[in-house]
Amino acid sequence: MYFTDRGIEELVTRRGQEEVSMTWLAERLREFVDLNPEFEIPVERLATWLARLDDDEDE
Repeated sequence: MYFTDRGIEELVTRRGQEEVSMTWLAERLREFVDLNPEFEIPVERLATWLARLDDDEDE
């Protein structure tokens, strides 16, 4: 188990029944980076990965 799994499990436990928009998620990510600028690159990578999930793998 990765250390991040604990946070992911807590997220599922506390908020797993909620539905959120991508706009809401983007705003929370921006807030997080504003408060924790040292995580700018990992958050940018996560956001890019999420944005491209449906892209064809052949491209």
